[in-house]
Formats: sequence, C-alpha cells, structure tokens
Amino acid sequence: MPYVPHTPADRERMLARLGVGSVDELFAEIPAEIIDPEIRLPGPLGEPALLRRAEELAAANAPRAADASFIGAGAYDHLVPAAAAELIRRAEFYTAYTPYQPEMSQGLLQSIYEYQTMVASLTGMDVANASLYDGGTALYEAALMAVRITRGKKRRVVASADINPFRLEVLRTYCRAVEVELVEVPFDTETGAPDAESLAGALDDGTAGLLVQAPNFFGVVSDVSDFAEAAHARGAVLVVDAYPVALSVLRSPGSMGADIVCGEAQSLGLALNFGGPYLGYLAAKKDFVRQMPGRIAGATADTQGRRGFVLTLQTREQHIRREKATSNICSNQALCALQACMTLTLYGKRGFRELGERILAACEYARASLGGLKGCSLPHADPHFNEFVLRTSRPAADVLARLAEAGICGGYALGSSFPRMENDILVALTEKSTRSGVDRYAEVLEGLL
Repeated sequence: MPYVPHTPADRERMLARLGVGSVDELFAEIPAEIIDPEIRLPGPLGEPALLRRAEELAAANAPRAADASFIGAGAYDHLVPAAAAELIRRAEFYTAYTPYQPEMSQGLLQSIYEYQTMVASLTGMDVANASLYDGGTALYEAALMAVRITRGKKRRVVASADINPFRLEVLRTYCRAVEVELVEVPFDTETGAPDAESLAGALDDGTAGLLVQAPNFFGVVSDVSDFAEAAHARGAVLVVDAYPVALSVLRSPGSMGADIVCGEAQSLGLALNFGGPYLGYLAAKKDFVRQMPGRIAGATADTQGRRGFVLTLQTREQHIRREKATSNICSNQALCALQACMTLTLYGKRGFRELGERILAACEYARASLGGLKGCSLPHADPHFNEFVLRTSRPAADVLARLAEAGICGGYALGSSFPRMENDILVALTEKSTRSGVDRYAEVLEGLL
C-alpha cells in the first residue's frame, strides 16, 4: 500500500485547488536534471571485488598532518577527547531515531538536562532547548522565534551580512517559505565587523529581530551591547549566533543584552565527519520560553520526593495541534548533544578556559607570522578569536591550490562567498594547531608569493 494512498480523483481535486493541471506542472520550477538525473552506476560486484574497490577509493584520500589544516568557516577541526569518543559508543546511548517519547529513560532525560544547563551557562541565557539539527537551522529557528515573540505582528528580520554565508542561505530559504522579510545589511569592509550605524538604520517598528554573529564569519570579535540597545529601542529582540568555544574566554552574549543565542556546537567534541551530523544549539531568556522550538527537559521530584527528570515542554507537531507547534524541523540531536555534554564535562570550567586561551594564542601567532610576509596583509585590525582574513597578492583559489600540493589545507577562499574578496583567505586555528605547523605554512606561502 502506498504511504499516502490518494486515489486519482483525490489528486485531481488537489491539483485543481492549486490551480495546476498536472503533477509535472506543479514541479515545473525544479530543473529536469534534479527531478530525473542521469545516474551512471557501475554493475554489481562480488564481496572481494567490492572490498578492493572500497580500499582503492579510501586510498585516494590524501593524508594531511594533524597541524596542517587551517580550514574553518563554521566547521572546525577540534580535538575529540578520547574518553568522549569511547563513551559515546556505549550501546545504551545509541537509538534508531531521535528520542522524544515521554517514557524515555531517566538517564537520557538527565543527559539532555545537563546539556541544556551547560549551554545556558555558556551563553548567559536562562534556558536552552534540547538541541537542534545544526547551526543553519538554529539561526532560522531563532529568527522565527523572534517573529513569534511579537505575536506575528512583525514579520521582518534584519541580519548583518557578515554572518556565516552558509547559514544565511538557509535563513533566506526558510524566510521565503514562511513569508518573513529578510533584510541583509552590508558589513564594514574596513574592519570586517558589523556596521552598527547601518544596522540601526535598517531597524523599524515592523522589525521583529536583529541578527548578528559574534565572533563573526571573519573571526572578528565585537561587543554586541549597542546592537541590543538599538533592537530593544524598536521593540525587537537581539539574536546572536555565537561560536561556543569562543565563549570560554569572551563575555557571554547574555551579559551584553542578547535575547536569543544560537549557533553550531560541532566544535564541542564532534569530529568534522565530512559535514555531519552536527549540533545546533539555542538558548533564550526565560520570558520567551513558550516560544522556543523543540523540547526542553526539566528537573522535578516525584510523589516520594525523589529527584527526577521530565520533558517539560515539547511543542512539536507530534504532541500538540499542528498550527500551535513552534517548529517541525527541530528534532533534537540527542546523541550529538550527549557527546558535547561529555566533552564539556571532561574539560571542566578551568580546562575549557585554557582551551580558549590556547586557541587565542595560536591565532595571534599565525596572524603575526602570515600577515608579515611579503605579498600578504591583514585587512582587519579588530580583535579576533580563532579566525582571521589573510589578503594575498594573488587570487586566493590559486594560492590554496598550490598550498594543497604541499600538503597544507590553507583555509577558505572568501571569493566564493564574497565577490570582492577574491584575494582573501579565511585562516582558522584550533588547539590542534602548532607553532611548527604555522611556520611551515608561512615558509611555503612565502615561496609561492
């Protein structure tokens, strides 16, 4: 039986209601090569031949030294603590699907509760949810949450263009679908920071939220207090997309007036994994808890006074009337959140701060080493955390290709996202970066230029 057993008559009525004559006409905007792509798959193989083919493909991956990767742009090569990597493999932690049933185990509920507590502490917020899919959907959820906070009367959000461009693309896509106006304000090209004056000027009485990233896509650190003041003056909320590792040494967004904090938490003990699964996080002031998407685990006591954990809120379409749901794209990443919780626990408050200090020092050393080379410059003078823009005398794509030949992943070519930055490389550092790795990068780059 088909999953949705519509009869031909059912389909005809739906098409008529939509004002189209056929299913093909309904999907006419989608390019044909996407709807019906030509896929040339090889013929079947026996097990020995299949294993040999898999080994050949694996051998095509070029190995890199652990300290030879300087690519960031939202996904970072942080150390995955061995204890967390081992513990997360325990059978009782694995589930076939995201756990959300009310009868789930106390242990899982407690792990979610602990994760929420750590996220709230890091961000300076009152409450955090059980996690989201990734940083892109977290940013969108935060924007839509801002619209709900204004009871839908304001359907306009303003975003600074120095937010991660991949997350901005997700935001554009969803805003179009729910008819929320998205206004993108150019950043200050001289400093690489958000343009405070332009952002304030873009706000009006119909604006539900102001969205900024701190540190931003270029690694520039900004005080968001003025943004909070400007947003609140217009009756809007301030949404800050924050890199969680940076919060080990920087002031929390909550302490600077943010109303909602979101971001990508892959950096908290999750490997790069070729792009996923990752971990979105979202936290907010307690006044807005009813507008938060997803679910929230809470601590309580049973009838005998024993401490226990429950799903305090679960405002998904599975649990309440669909029109009352806060989202339908926010299944929590319970396994990823648990690994992040383990990682933060292993570091502890002092160890996590030391991690941030080490990354800060590595970034400053790299800026001094690479920015001082002939043919290189540092266009942005503002404070940075773990990333910075390196401007070269040659196109960044060419430079990075030559660096790759020497076994160095030199960074991200910004020209692919920002047309006027063809000679700019976004260089990222983590605790895995070493002085010798930076020195070799500088030596090879100097030879190229």
